[in-house]
Amino acid sequence: MFKICVFAGTTEGRRIVSFLAGQGVEVTACVATEYGKELINESANVTVSDKRMSCDEMEAMMKVKSFDLVVDATHPYAALVTENIQRACENSGTEYLRLLRDDSKVKEVLGKEKLISEETENSDSREKFADNFEEGKVVNTIEEAVEFLDSTEGNILLTTGSKDLHKFSAIKNFSERVYARVLPMEDSLKLCKEAGVKPAHIIGMQGPFSVDMNMAQLKAISAKWLVSKDGGSTGGFLEKVEASINTGVKLLIIGRPVQSKGKSYEETLKLLCHRFGLIVRPKVTIVGIGPGAEKYMTKGVSEAINEADCLIGAARMLESVGRQNQERFFAIAPDKIESCIRENSRFSNFCVVMSGDTGFFSGTKKLLPLLKDCEVEILSGISSPVYLCSKLGMSYEDIKMVSTHGRNHNIAADVKANRKVFALVGGESGICDLCSRLVEAGLEDVRVYVGERLSYKEEKITTGKAGELLNESFDSLSVALIVNESPNAVVTHGLPDEVFHRNLSEGEVVPMTKMEVRAVSISKLQLTAESICYDIGAGTGSVSLEMALMAKNGHVYAIERKEKAVELLKMNQSSMGIENMTIVAGAAPEAMEELPPPTHAFLGGTSGNAKKIITSLLAKNPKVRIVATAIALESIGELTALIKDYGFSETEIISMTVAKDRSVGSYHLMTGQNPIYIFTMQNK
Repeated sequence: MFKICVFAGTTEGRRIVSFLAGQGVEVTACVATEYGKELINESANVTVSDKRMSCDEMEAMMKVKSFDLVVDATHPYAALVTENIQRACENSGTEYLRLLRDDSKVKEVLGKEKLISEETENSDSREKFADNFEEGKVVNTIEEAVEFLDSTEGNILLTTGSKDLHKFSAIKNFSERVYARVLPMEDSLKLCKEAGVKPAHIIGMQGPFSVDMNMAQLKAISAKWLVSKDGGSTGGFLEKVEASINTGVKLLIIGRPVQSKGKSYEETLKLLCHRFGLIVRPKVTIVGIGPGAEKYMTKGVSEAINEADCLIGAARMLESVGRQNQERFFAIAPDKIESCIRENSRFSNFCVVMSGDTGFFSGTKKLLPLLKDCEVEILSGISSPVYLCSKLGMSYEDIKMVSTHGRNHNIAADVKANRKVFALVGGESGICDLCSRLVEAGLEDVRVYVGERLSYKEEKITTGKAGELLNESFDSLSVALIVNESPNAVVTHGLPDEVFHRNLSEGEVVPMTKMEVRAVSISKLQLTAESICYDIGAGTGSVSLEMALMAKNGHVYAIERKEKAVELLKMNQSSMGIENMTIVAGAAPEAMEELPPPTHAFLGGTSGNAKKIITSLLAKNPKVRIVATAIALESIGELTALIKDYGFSETEIISMTVAKDRSVGSYHLMTGQNPIYIFTMQNK
């Protein structure tokens, strides 16, 4: 097994170790502090050492372990450490590779192509940096910085670490003027004390620091000067630059020592893959940012966003998250997000930002299958129903959660059946359309709570009956909680015949499958919530509508060739508020050609075309479950023959006779109806 040593004192170094973890190499990661060790996860092939080593100790380690390659990913300012690593590699005959910090974003922001770059050797070139800032200054060494600051007035925020703090103690009024931002570690605090920094002037915090955080700290100490090393884009340098500009605090930069030649992070990855047969598996963290405001994001989500090389998501969401100047790609569709990841191999740590929670009507579900060769982590967020219910002081364990955003959903059926329904709604007219559908279904009195721009400063929650909110205007970023105090949807099939319209204006009565026959026939269909159903010869739609009520997440196609019956179908669909049903005017099987394959089919009337219809159904889905009814002897004979001809693996024929009572004076007599045969057939 190949052996690789990484001196990993920087973000890039930790990224290299993370990339090597789980690969077919043995890795030794060297850091200088216990805190640095905590930032790297040890694994089966990764060992971490936090021992500070001299050049001789490095050389001895390299001879003992016989590394195939040493990667020097130490900080650009750790010049002595780099020198020791180089000498140790040379003396032990170990191959050395310097990983250079990429400053392309720094150069871009400063507008100077070769400003503060590793190639810049003289201070005159670095002095040009001052042109970007009023009264700003660049120096080459800490000693020069101390000499300059000694001639200035006002408080100073030092962000150069604790190691060289003692050198700054020569500044006049050091203990009064200087505030030191250091890592919250015992060694750092000890060095602050030794340098003479007042306890009240110590800011012990771990970055990364945003522009706002830098600005807040500068304002809190009334700083006149901000002292920083050129840590590059990954070192938080850009955020300091912008904070100094926004606050008017003068910036003093200690220029970066000239680095030896080396390779960028991307070039290093390519070399490792080529030399050792490794594979780049991008890390992709999919996060739910909650309703939108930063304060409602979990700590884990915030850390994943800030640690990512780049962010991917909708423009609206990316505007308010992440580090300043962090790379961003705007994409919403799963395939577009995947393309962003595949086409940007220079990054290894992606963060895909999703609204709300990753498990609640999120694009995460469709994205995951596209990322099978990536290292994927999912971090959930606060969903909009959870947030809205907390604002309303309601529990949410009994809520039916649905989405009408970009999809068809039978919302009226859910509201009839449940006391509480939460709906994700999209578009400018989304809420009004929702209320209109409820009113059409006879639910104008249900209470609707509308949440607009939840968690933002423009947040607004409106409440009213569906009929009252019908013509109101709401933001496109809205959700709705619908409360029906008297849910009364029938959960068993077999609706009374009286609920269906049968008479046309001319007095003609359209045939209808009666309640008892309908109940048995539907039970034989064995529908599921997701069934795709055909009702062939739908008539009044009694069977179609009952199937739609049961297959709430599926769809029913009511096929009817008679014009007048189609009118009744529309009337009954409207009066019952059924949305997951489509009326198809035409004769079967021709009217079925463009429809999706059915899982279930009911044949209430075939007009002598039973063979063609069944042939067409089987062509669309060989396992479709078919239930047919027949009264006429000719139809009974035809269906019996077809069952034999097609050789279905499951068949059943029942004969059913129903008698209903009628009053004759003070007596009740039973009147028999025509006997009916119910055929069930399916291939399994």
